[in-house]
Amino acid sequence: YNIVMRSWARKGCLQRINRLFSMLESIGLQPSLDSYAAALECMGRNQSSAKAIQGCLQKLKNDGFHVDELFQKCLFEEDEKEKVLRAIRIVQPNYQLPPPPTPQTCKSSLLQDFYSREKMVSYPKLDFSVQELKERFQQQLEMEVDNTITIESVESAKPLTPQAIKARKLLDTLRSQWHGSILQALQKSKHSMSKLKMVSGYNILYPYLCLLPDEEYVGIMLQILNSLSPQGESLAVLARDLGSKVYNRYITQRKLRSRQLEKVQEVYEGYIHLLAKDSQPDEYLPREYWEKLVMEAGFGPSLNLKDCSWPYMLLMRLGMHMLELLVKAVKVPRNILNPRLEPKLIPVLYHIYSFHSSWQVGLIKPHPIFSQIVSDAAETLLTFNSSAIPMLCPPVPWTSPHFGAFILNDTKLMRFVDGVIQHQLLLEQCPPVNLHPVLDALNQLGNCAWKINQPVLDIIISIFNDKGNEKLDIPPPISEAPRPSAASSNSSAWNKSQKHELLLCKKKAAEMHSLRMDALYKLSIANYVRDKVFWFPHNMDFRGRTYPCPPYFNHLGNDVTRAILLFAEGRPLGPKGLDWLKIHLINLTGLKKKNALQERLEYANEIMEEILDSADHPLTGRKWWMNTDEPWQALACCMEIAKASRSPDPAAYISHFPVHQDGSCNGLQHYAALGRDLIGATSVNLMPCSVPQDVYSAVAQQVEEFRKKDAERGVKIAQVLQGFISRKVVKQTVMTVVYGVTRYGGRLQMEKRLKEIDEFPEEYLWEASHYLVKQVFNGIKEMFSATRDIQNWLTESAKLIAQSGQTVEWVTPLGLPIVQPYYRSRSTVVSIWKPDTVKQKNAFPPNFIHSLDSTHMMLTALHCLRQGLTFVSVHDCYWTHALTVDVMNQICRQQFVALHSEKILQDLSEFMLEKYCSPGRETRALWQKKLMEQLSNVPKTGEFNLKKVMDSTYFFS
Repeated sequence: YNIVMRSWARKGCLQRINRLFSMLESIGLQPSLDSYAAALECMGRNQSSAKAIQGCLQKLKNDGFHVDELFQKCLFEEDEKEKVLRAIRIVQPNYQLPPPPTPQTCKSSLLQDFYSREKMVSYPKLDFSVQELKERFQQQLEMEVDNTITIESVESAKPLTPQAIKARKLLDTLRSQWHGSILQALQKSKHSMSKLKMVSGYNILYPYLCLLPDEEYVGIMLQILNSLSPQGESLAVLARDLGSKVYNRYITQRKLRSRQLEKVQEVYEGYIHLLAKDSQPDEYLPREYWEKLVMEAGFGPSLNLKDCSWPYMLLMRLGMHMLELLVKAVKVPRNILNPRLEPKLIPVLYHIYSFHSSWQVGLIKPHPIFSQIVSDAAETLLTFNSSAIPMLCPPVPWTSPHFGAFILNDTKLMRFVDGVIQHQLLLEQCPPVNLHPVLDALNQLGNCAWKINQPVLDIIISIFNDKGNEKLDIPPPISEAPRPSAASSNSSAWNKSQKHELLLCKKKAAEMHSLRMDALYKLSIANYVRDKVFWFPHNMDFRGRTYPCPPYFNHLGNDVTRAILLFAEGRPLGPKGLDWLKIHLINLTGLKKKNALQERLEYANEIMEEILDSADHPLTGRKWWMNTDEPWQALACCMEIAKASRSPDPAAYISHFPVHQDGSCNGLQHYAALGRDLIGATSVNLMPCSVPQDVYSAVAQQVEEFRKKDAERGVKIAQVLQGFISRKVVKQTVMTVVYGVTRYGGRLQMEKRLKEIDEFPEEYLWEASHYLVKQVFNGIKEMFSATRDIQNWLTESAKLIAQSGQTVEWVTPLGLPIVQPYYRSRSTVVSIWKPDTVKQKNAFPPNFIHSLDSTHMMLTALHCLRQGLTFVSVHDCYWTHALTVDVMNQICRQQFVALHSEKILQDLSEFMLEKYCSPGRETRALWQKKLMEQLSNVPKTGEFNLKKVMDSTYFFS
């Protein structure tokens, strides 16, 4: 009713608003603050009598509100705020707006230095003038106003065949016809809805089909049609996509209509003075500076929109309806490719059902005739949502859970499972000051400017357009997919093995198409921004792990994607930079993981000839780079080393190359630090050592000792496994034990590794994998005793919480509230969400460790900012310039020690006792007593001295 009131207020319909007030009172509902704002806005527009306004203000007071709250808590659009103030001043001429709240400073003990005003430094400057950043803002704005962007695909370089020209003309004709038939079907369905007197699931969509011009809905539907895979797409995914496209378009229009964009533009033009090289405001963080500018802007619309999110089920229903229109309206003559057939119209799309495990999944599949025309046309234009492209200007800083990242595109601070809103509610209830560290860390990551490594991109595109290369992770086109061997054309006569072969060929073709399209999108976007500087705005998942918002092309991508990214800012290598580039290259090869850093550097110097040959003749030389773990990043690094080593003064060489430092079995590092576990800490490189410790080899050795003893006692499977237990066999299970892998999951991992060994007897696979997973768990238990105790404590606590019908919640050491989003939904008239006990229990230990991991990364990011470093992360892999690797390493260790010096498990115990065990109650349920006992029994810690981490050389592997 608030939305209705606000729309009436804008039209000056005071009588209607008064009737709605009376109606609310008659059914015992108290009008909200927003309702009073609407009434006063209307009175301000109509310049109502002082008596009427006084009456409204008196009611507001009687309902427990204060007039100041209208301006402190309500969100306004257009000139609503001015009109409310005008009404109030009719009866209180001297009324002044309440002063803006005093900015609060985060009190976290981990960030006292960071937020200390005495230690503030100027925000690092970008290499752009104010004018250049204004121009980039305009480019980004134009792209977002259009909502979509169409770019050339990297396949456009191929010459056009006569067949392709003919197919493109045919597609143009068909699309023109389809446009008309979809428009007709849409208008017909809207007309039917408008005639229905009763509200139903069908006509409830009617208002949502009237928000945009009909042409826009048709354009959205055609866009989906153009990007459909020949193998079909999930009905649910397509429906969600269509609904979201309408929502995004509506939000953009609403922001334009409400004058919100004008205000964003005004504030952003001030904000870029913080970043531009030719401007020098005082010391502020991006969030602080943006908030200051918003306060100074005074009137105009609020930058957070009111009531704008659409429920998940509404998006799905809207999308499903649009899909139905597409299926009914879009048809093609059956004889369009074969004139001998009858000229009957057949649907281009049809519903099919497939089974995914035991679930029946609805798919929308294009007719093979349509897929053939699309394939023949070999179109080279790709259309994306504007939010899929990196930003062409620095992102809008996050200032709240509702505002940040893109200029117009609606972006959530926290990604979550469709239909689950608990995270958003937690964030809204959280005091804003508690979120400052997280928002500031996301802003720091998003403000890193990037550019393209053009020589590497060109080589990758040339291979992509020349049938790809699976060994180098460049997917071949679907034309290279295996075909079933010649068989009878009558499929009913096929034998079982022929049908199985056909099924495998179809599966492989579907996989190849998916991988090829993914690579096409990434490379085409990279090619589009090849001459530009760009930015990746960031948000996070429910555990606080950060991700770039553009989904296809970003630095979290695979080896190919990472190889074509460079920092836009260049820094000299300095005295040790070239050495770090060489060590980084050897790390990428995977060849010297057990060797000391000095040995890796010496090895790089020994193979300089191979490095230079790879750089100079990547596709025609000896191709050393191709046989490394990360070939494309290795090639990019070879090229950088070649340029630096050939420059007159390598120390002065300006490098844009990101050097990575990768966590050394990161999850186990956190567990070892939590439990102060000396043996565990040593095996994951938290202690100073002359060479890196390899936890996987240590566990393999432990398992081998167990096996030997069993073999001597005559255990058959232990005898069969002689000579087969290696680092490679146990690595995946050791790595994932920390992240909650079960014995069942671990057994499957072991079986997969043993299958890769040709000599291993197949008949023993099940028994051997079962035996090995048991021994790996025993080995870890023995080596990491404190780790298993903590894991068991977390699991048991989560089990008791979930069994009581509640979800597991906690707060990270940086103040981010977290709730696990695992529910069992029962489809009734009203959807009932109950916690999924098994998932809540099993996922808590890994999620808790992930939340600590993200906390450590954010602390590192913020302290790197204070020291002027370029810093980005891929979870536990940290990137910076070669010049600043040593400084980043130091900061990273300091923050790890600072984080684990907090009473993390004790604080968790206290938070959960307060939340779940109601300390004030005299009578407690049995489960509460059990939970109290469990939570109070915090695992004991060992003797490991955390300060030793500062001297650890191999904290990063």
